[in-house]
Amino acid sequence: MNHPILGAVALGYAPLIDPQRTVAATRLTVVPLRPDARLEAAELLAAVAEVWPAGGGQVVLNVLSESLLEGLLRSAPSPNLMIELPAFMAGDAVHGELLLALKKHGNQLLLKGRPTAPLAAELLPCFKYAVLDLDDESRGGTETALPRLLCGLRSAEDIDAAFRRGAQGVLGWPMQGAYEAPAGAVRSEIQADLQVIVELMSRLDQGEDIERLEQTLQRDPSLAFKLLRYMNSAAFGLTVEVSSFRHAIMLLGYARLKRWLALLLTTASKDHAMRPVMFAALRRGILMEELAASMDDREMRDEMFVCGLFSLLDHMLKQPFAKLLQAIPVPERVRQALVEETGPYQPYLELVRAVEHESVYDYRAAAEQLMLGADEINQCVLRALAKSAQLE
Repeated sequence: MNHPILGAVALGYAPLIDPQRTVAATRLTVVPLRPDARLEAAELLAAVAEVWPAGGGQVVLNVLSESLLEGLLRSAPSPNLMIELPAFMAGDAVHGELLLALKKHGNQLLLKGRPTAPLAAELLPCFKYAVLDLDDESRGGTETALPRLLCGLRSAEDIDAAFRRGAQGVLGWPMQGAYEAPAGAVRSEIQADLQVIVELMSRLDQGEDIERLEQTLQRDPSLAFKLLRYMNSAAFGLTVEVSSFRHAIMLLGYARLKRWLALLLTTASKDHAMRPVMFAALRRGILMEELAASMDDREMRDEMFVCGLFSLLDHMLKQPFAKLLQAIPVPERVRQALVEETGPYQPYLELVRAVEHESVYDYRAAAEQLMLGADEINQCVLRALAKSAQLE
């Protein structure tokens, strides 16, 4: 994945969530690191195609460069790519023929913001959605005929209200800050459907024998099935099929098996409202591991994966980390990052958050602290998105 454009932009990503709280697509934000940079649409499309090939998953391209957007409009992107087009460009008459040509080619466009004047009637069908923030939505306009995607929402309550108003989706999912329990709330135990995973992690941490571990797993057959399915997925790259829990231990050992249990813990909730958070946690874990790929220490790479994966566990299980990690065993460096917001993994976690927030300022600051170049970071981002798509 060697594309010159990756050294000249900051990449960010966010999910497109539908009313069932399912991740329907990924929004990839592309921000030039220098305003005068000459960026080629063909290079961007080639990089994106490695993650989302033609006929693959849906991706929304949110490109914050007018010249690069011009290049995309004049190219023939794969039909699974949806391009966000700012209202001022959509309303410019010079783009009319390009928009109609893209529609004929099978591409779907998203109208970002409200035009200052109504679009020509023949152009509205070129757009699948209108992308609006709350201010845009409240102003109204002729584009209300388009299904709405809302962005910039700050809380789960905002998202619920947006869907009640008829939004077809939301871009991004608010997960800023640590979880804080409501006043008077008492929650002392991990929810029942996750207890077996936590117990297995504890038994592995204590080095108990395989028979005891198998007995614990037998209490939840669906968990055993899911564990084996994950281990045999392409993303984990095992060269032989794992046929049993005992076989998994023989292949992986206790230390690496704890990694897969961590993955299960963050994806096993039956609460559909948690789907976007589980999705984000999986991406965080894989991106943290990709950022650690050059490290010689396999243990650190596994710990980075767990750190990213568990970084939203407080929101999923509705407990602050200081209490949560009393029941769930984690390495000390992971605990430092999640509870104390210190330690060697904390700067990497800040970089991942900057990528999620699509914030070029935070991206630059985190990259400089870690002494990582944009090309290296962006390659990690795209590899993580490709790997996580294999598991979702």
